[in-house]
Amino acid sequence: MLVKQDDNEFKMNKNIHIFKTPEDLARQFADQLMSIIEKHSGKKFHVAISGGRTPDLLFSILAEKYANSSFWQKVHFWWVDERMVASDHPESNFRVANNLLFTKIAIPEKNIRRIKGENDPETEALSYSAQIQETLPFQDKWPVFDLILLGMGDDGHTASIFPDQMRLLDAENICAVATHPQSGQKRVTLTGKVINQAKQVVFLVTGENKAERISEIFFKTQKAGDLPAFYIAPLSGNLAWYLDQDAAQKIS
Repeated sequence: MLVKQDDNEFKMNKNIHIFKTPEDLARQFADQLMSIIEKHSGKKFHVAISGGRTPDLLFSILAEKYANSSFWQKVHFWWVDERMVASDHPESNFRVANNLLFTKIAIPEKNIRRIKGENDPETEALSYSAQIQETLPFQDKWPVFDLILLGMGDDGHTASIFPDQMRLLDAENICAVATHPQSGQKRVTLTGKVINQAKQVVFLVTGENKAERISEIFFKTQKAGDLPAFYIAPLSGNLAWYLDQDAAQKIS
């Protein structure tokens, strides 16, 4: 049962956090993210980020509150997925993050490790996999990100793993080429085994159009089995959901 904690946040347990608005969610998670980075003892903190409205809010708040933080020196940004478009294209996840965050914080250029959407998809999937393999620590044959930030579509997809491409959850490669089921647009995405190897995974989900899927996942209904997001279960056990009240309306 949900217990009211304050005016902005509700908690079902330590891993499910529900906020009144997307802005409240993003502001609270921005502080949490910087706390995670601060406490990280390693010289490098590897985080994979996603695109979408909620991450965009997060990027803006991080730039507003933490532009001059010294912690950016050890943060290495990777992408969960990317549309295969040029880096200045309006649909580029890199373009949005660059405009809202990277151009406003004190971070070395070498710490920003984008998927090159202008390249051939298959070639870039192999290239990005090689970069990850050369840079990140490994465990049980898989790279280990310190943190992966995910969103979820109203069809239950996460990263660019869509319901008609469930095979990517169990793929044996680090990155794969995905195809958007409606537009046919090609994307490069991290695969499910990589996501589930991360030290910590956080979903940031907002909007009433996500409420039905959230309910199916949380209550483990039969329909949940058709949703890629249902299968995100990091081996570390560190999975957290940050939701606004609209997305959480059917579980609260």
